Amino acid sequence: MHAPFDTQPILESDNALLLPLTEHDFDALFKVASDPLIWEQHPNQDRWQEPVFRNFFEGAIQSRGAFKIIDKANGEVIGSTRIYDYNEQTDSILIGYTFFARTCWGKGYNTGVKRVMLEYLFRFVSTVDFHIGATNYRSQHSIVRLGARKVAELEVAYYGEATRLNFVYRIKKEEFGA
Repeated sequence: MHAPFDTQPILESDNALLLPLTEHDFDALFKVASDPLIWEQHPNQDRWQEPVFRNFFEGAIQSRGAFKIIDKANGEVIGSTRIYDYNEQTDSILIGYTFFARTCWGKGYNTGVKRVMLEYLFRFVSTVDFHIGATNYRSQHSIVRLGARKVAELEVAYYGEATRLNFVYRIKKEEFGA
């Protein structure tokens, strides 16, 4: 990598602020995550339950790449996302574990957050991959609109949860924004 690389930078899109996730953020983030409909298409559909989400949250903290997403309009926590698995040999990294409050769906939050994350990451790597659950059609559609293409299918081991089928989507630096 060419410059100092931080897996938890403070990033800002038009409508959202990404801040490093801390242990103090559990209650605010669980308030968002406790909506079962958020997880309806997700491989881990029971993540809205407090003990299951607590495990997810612990994995996020341990990853040292997780963010809370704040709505700039009202200062509320509206979701989370994560940067993980930097691979120096393949010059790649992953974005995933993203979820938003349903009030944010279809309003450009996800696109804006992913775009600012990609702009940041492409300063350091040439490839960004996304693991998306095989039945998570909303997320698949969303990432394709950003220019990603499906390149593989992979069993992904979630922290403290069962392994699930995911699709791997990829965006290359030279394709981004083209």
